[in-house]
Amino acid sequence: MPESRRRGGGRAARRAARAETFGQSLPYLTRTTNPIEILGEEGLSLIEANADKVLEEVGIEIIDFPEGLEIFEAAGANVDGTRVRFPKGMCRDLITATAPARFTQHARNPERSVEIGDPYMVFAPAYGSPFVRDLEKGRRYGTIEDFQNFAKLTYMSPQLHHGGGTLCEPVDLPVNKRHFDMVYSHIRYNDKPFMGSVTAPERAQDTVDMAKIVFGADFVEENTVVLGLCNANSPLSWDRAMLGSAKVYAENNQCVIITPFILAGAMAPVTVAATVTQTLAEALAGMAFTQLVRPGAPIIFGSFASSMSMQSGAPTFGTPEPVLVLFVMAALARRLGVPFRSGGNLTASKVSDAQAAYESASTFMPTVLAGTNFVLHTAGWLEGGLTMGYEKFILDADMAGMAESLVAGVDLSENGQAMEALLTTGPGQHYLGTKHTLANFETAFWTPVTSDSNSFEQWEGEGSKDAATRAHERWRQMLSDYEAPELDEDIDHRLTEWMRARKDSFPDSDVG
Repeated sequence: MPESRRRGGGRAARRAARAETFGQSLPYLTRTTNPIEILGEEGLSLIEANADKVLEEVGIEIIDFPEGLEIFEAAGANVDGTRVRFPKGMCRDLITATAPARFTQHARNPERSVEIGDPYMVFAPAYGSPFVRDLEKGRRYGTIEDFQNFAKLTYMSPQLHHGGGTLCEPVDLPVNKRHFDMVYSHIRYNDKPFMGSVTAPERAQDTVDMAKIVFGADFVEENTVVLGLCNANSPLSWDRAMLGSAKVYAENNQCVIITPFILAGAMAPVTVAATVTQTLAEALAGMAFTQLVRPGAPIIFGSFASSMSMQSGAPTFGTPEPVLVLFVMAALARRLGVPFRSGGNLTASKVSDAQAAYESASTFMPTVLAGTNFVLHTAGWLEGGLTMGYEKFILDADMAGMAESLVAGVDLSENGQAMEALLTTGPGQHYLGTKHTLANFETAFWTPVTSDSNSFEQWEGEGSKDAATRAHERWRQMLSDYEAPELDEDIDHRLTEWMRARKDSFPDSDVG
């Protein structure tokens, strides 16, 4: 092997080791910087008043969920058929009266538990893709093996604090039973917090029941151990699957992420202010519902809004308008006093190319700067969410590592001021050999693992690999090195036996 290549390999190994140990073992991030605010009191109050007007005059449609209608009506809402209209301020008052500003989601490994709410930030992988992609096999439908792979990669990624939820759809399993295997995979292959099923209230209950086996029923009654993501059917409607699942989680004291999913121009008006107004109205109704079910149940105020191509109708990412929505929604969540979820590394690109990189950066950086508390879709998102990419997962997770340094702000400690170095190093002298530099060089700057900053000759000597190729090698090596976290054998046995009995109690539906 050429000498230059041997030297380059050693440098790469040292660079990777430094990056892996650079403050990446925290269970969650703590923000010391102030979030960006783009609207003042007048603008935010106007948005809130407009949302109240929509809730009062237009209302929310409740689809195929009579129980939800009864709950709203008993609380004082005006129910006309399946339409619910809310007296001015009703939803806001319900939320501010009882919803917690911050809560702990407990992991089965207590060292992995996360704090959700200001000033904390939690990163979770992408969610919900039916397809997966990698450099060798290309784009294909996801399987339970792919799901397990991403659970393992999430466990192995110190930049990700949370196991996430539907890492991909395992279409090789029956639709009505795959949630058992997905939840079990989170528990078996990872010891970080996780999300549960929301495709039907019954499946949400299955998730809670599995969590009780792992944590104990009494513990689950008093503590949050699982999150459920419930999306409004924009515009201005909630259905049984989402609101019914929200009810199950709330009545069991588990957290619901209430998230309107809006494609502006199709599911909301095209303007930022109108999209924000509709998002707020839909979210207020969903969050208020959880507090009616169980006052004090933890919630996360979610927002997912994208623009669209007015020529093709396809969703677009990395554009400025959704960034403005994100900043305003984060401010509105702070005014409500509840945690906020949004953002991620989003792209419409089909592969891990330059488009994927700049669109992802254009959504992830505002996510961090807005002060988002729970970041879904941090790693893996491709093709507008249709595909979970192996290489994209690695690249995104790597770049997410820089957020720790960013949200930590400016170090004004004695070491951060470095006055001794400034006062003893004269004009024209370099700092490479100073005591301060030698004491800090390994951790002074965030160092990405998958980027290559070497010279052309070094890069060429190491194989002229592009970022996707380096990421491909990395995820394969991570899976090769993976060792499952410890899981109590009795708990594992009880889980598998309970799943077997539940699966046997009803027939399979179609696979796909």
